[in-house]
Amino acid sequence: MGGPAPSGNRGKGLTGPPALPEPSVLTRILFITATRLGDAVLSTGLLDHLLHRAPDPQVTVACGPVAAGLFERMPGLARLLVVEKRRYDRHWLSLWRACAGTRWDLAIDLRGSAVTLLLRARRRAIMRGGRRPGHRIAHLGGVLGLLPPPTPVVWTGPADERRAEALLPHGRTLVGLGPTANWTGKIWPADRFAALFRGLREAMPDAVPVVFAGPGAAEHALGQALIDRLPGAVDLRGRLTLAEVAACLRRCALYVGNDSGLMHLSAATGIPTLGLFGPSRASEYAPVGRRAGFVAAPGAEGEAPIGGLGVEEVAEAALALLARHPAR
Repeated sequence: MGGPAPSGNRGKGLTGPPALPEPSVLTRILFITATRLGDAVLSTGLLDHLLHRAPDPQVTVACGPVAAGLFERMPGLARLLVVEKRRYDRHWLSLWRACAGTRWDLAIDLRGSAVTLLLRARRRAIMRGGRRPGHRIAHLGGVLGLLPPPTPVVWTGPADERRAEALLPHGRTLVGLGPTANWTGKIWPADRFAALFRGLREAMPDAVPVVFAGPGAAEHALGQALIDRLPGAVDLRGRLTLAEVAACLRRCALYVGNDSGLMHLSAATGIPTLGLFGPSRASEYAPVGRRAGFVAAPGAEGEAPIGGLGVEEVAEAALALLARHPAR
């Protein structure tokens, strides 16, 4: 079983890090972040750092449609710009038009585009695009020269918490399961998830499985394969906003899931989160959080088939994680 994400590489591959404006003049902030959910979750720590630094932040966040719900409850949010990819990169032109009328105190671009270079800004920080060694969280922290990098956070509101309370059973131990991912090579088989839960229930007799999945037919089908094997499971597939998903995750004693955006969201809530890795690289995308860990299939990183992960191995890692971080 692996541990938390590493944290090195200050400033690697960046155009900065910049010297931040004094808090008294750090008000208008532009934050261009990822299209993918997992990358966007990992970037929330940077925003949280800025929100605590600035006395009256007015933040404009630009992100992809899948990640937009992450920021709807964020304090200090002035505008949320949803960037939908268009032919010939015209989405960047649309973003520039939406931002060109403001003089920014700080413009951060985690997409490596040229947009912030064409805007009026006191300070700007641009993270180079493309893949490189080291954990993503370290690359993100380096944008502002933060070592160790700030850990991800999630923002929810009272309505989200009420929705979670209405959906999830009371008085029992909730075990979140994430059987989906964005490509098949990262997906641990549904029958093993089911066997894992039955094994965990031997240690937690009152455990209830809660199946999480995103919207769409593919996610629905992957979740159904697990629900069919776990009668009585709570089905939360595609029914909730991201803030409501986060509120539901917070009520779980444990989350076990494939390497996915939901895995990163779970880790950001602070609950014990175990990520399952096969051909994807835990050294780059292990879940980040105070109570997060991972288990990787045997073999060369980036090539190991996730089918090599056994049920007993995952159960042992999950119970060890719970032993170190008991449910609150």
